Amino acid sequence: MTKNKTTVEITKFPVKISQSDKVCILGSCFANEIGARMKDDGFDVCINPFGTLFNPVSIANSIARLDSAIPFRKEECVEMGAGAGKICSWWHHTSFARLTAKEFLENANSALAEASAAWKESNKVILTLGTAMVWKLVNSGEIVSNCLKRPSREFSHELLSIAQTAAVLRRIISAHPDKEFIFTVSPIRHMGEGAHLNTVSKATLQLAVEASGAAYFPAYEILLDELRDYRWFAEDLVHPTKEAADYIWSRFREAIQ
Repeated sequence: MTKNKTTVEITKFPVKISQSDKVCILGSCFANEIGARMKDDGFDVCINPFGTLFNPVSIANSIARLDSAIPFRKEECVEMGAGAGKICSWWHHTSFARLTAKEFLENANSALAEASAAWKESNKVILTLGTAMVWKLVNSGEIVSNCLKRPSREFSHELLSIAQTAAVLRRIISAHPDKEFIFTVSPIRHMGEGAHLNTVSKATLQLAVEASGAAYFPAYEILLDELRDYRWFAEDLVHPTKEAADYIWSRFREAIQ
């Protein structure tokens, strides 16, 4: 029989998750997709308490904030650009933005307190890496989680090296011996950076996870090698359809059982 599909084999996956585990999931919008399906299936899961995160440094910084549970302060509030008229922070996705600093801080700190407690109780962690590209504030060198529609002149843009990325992942793992980690690389392509740079970025993430020695679930490979057809993509031809996300979730659930 002629083969018409490449199946991505997942054998002896090293981390198992049951509904008695406490799970935290952070990362790109693909983390939201998997997290929502886990919650719907009755898993005890905390999903992206800072909103969507794309690069490994921002994920590591967010985990450090969950460890410390230090509340956000007025000095960390940032006025969004492009006439948005809202307040957010360099730590958060714009879904956290509010009309006033007071409203933003109340919401952000309420979410932080709840998520920090969930994080400290969690024993399984899923981190979905979106890109190895980072945006830095020119005036401080700080890597931001979101540019908040501020003018591009306020930022520099660079690619993390494999060594830098692997070091970040190793620090996360070594600082939390009480937790088991699963890494994925988001199959959502960052085409705004160009096709070649997207490929280099994704390869950097994959090589860094390999160097870290952590468990890796091949979501990227399942969408781009196994499904491998634009009928599995949304109208933007970048994000997976609901059916594709459902299929990847089914493969993930099989792997962790």
